[in-house]
Amino acid sequence: MHATSTVQAADSPVATSAPPMSDSKTFARAFADIKAGFSARELWGHLGWQDIKQRYRRSVIGPFWITISQAVIALGLGLLYSQLFKVPVEVFLPYISTGFIIWGFISGCLSEGMETFIANEGMIKQLPAPLSVYMLRTVWRQTLLLAHNMIVYVVVLVIFFSALSNPYSVSNGACQPGGICHPGLSWTILLAIPGFLLLAINAAWVTLLFGIISTRFRDIPQVVNSLIQLLFYGTPIVWPVDQLLAGGQRSEISWILPIVKANPLYHFMQVVRAPLLGQDFSAENWIVVGCITVVGWALALVAMRNYRARVSYWV
Repeated sequence: MHATSTVQAADSPVATSAPPMSDSKTFARAFADIKAGFSARELWGHLGWQDIKQRYRRSVIGPFWITISQAVIALGLGLLYSQLFKVPVEVFLPYISTGFIIWGFISGCLSEGMETFIANEGMIKQLPAPLSVYMLRTVWRQTLLLAHNMIVYVVVLVIFFSALSNPYSVSNGACQPGGICHPGLSWTILLAIPGFLLLAINAAWVTLLFGIISTRFRDIPQVVNSLIQLLFYGTPIVWPVDQLLAGGQRSEISWILPIVKANPLYHFMQVVRAPLLGQDFSAENWIVVGCITVVGWALALVAMRNYRARVSYWV
């Protein structure tokens, strides 16, 4: 009888082979998730539309309450602030109306984007869908709300077209030597389309990144929501930034202008609002937005690579 050893030799191929590594934390899986999410457009498109219908269920005019609410706010504050800032209502009312419309999209993507995975807890645990589906659902829902609010812009544009179709100034209405003068509406209004596409692309990475972080740390939505109101007043939405420029009515406090331009939301507002109102084209706004887009998506992809698989446990 000879004893047989149950221990394999050190040079055995089985002993030296390393266990297969998981590919769950790779950029390939992150890109695949986003690609699969876009492929499921019928799913997130239907869910986003159902969110709007459910919000105004059994209402007579349904989602058009969004338009009415936006019109009342824009009209009331437009008339009030035009008197406070001593600017012509025919150029300030379109200014504040478009500002509220774009801000509604930005603030909606910020506040609801942070809650996107938390709000979809049931579906995430039961439906084997890509994580990006819930991001697209949120952005699509906000896009539908923006589309309803754009009716206000169309009405305001028709009423005040004569004031915006010629060179004008937000500060005093008439273009004067040494003052601020915008060229007026022209074919550059089409730049609002790529401007909004950039806005939506940034809303996507904001929803992914902050959605993942907020799922892990539930205090983040509370902190950001408390800052949204501050960001509203710090962004030129209800006050014209032209008054800070040379020739403006408040040019004596022009030292605030660098602070305003350091606010990323100002640039996001301008790439959409300036073409809609026929204002000066600024390459600076587009460059800043482009840089933020690249950096933001890089951070979002890193978060997707490292924590995509953990979201279902965190919710």
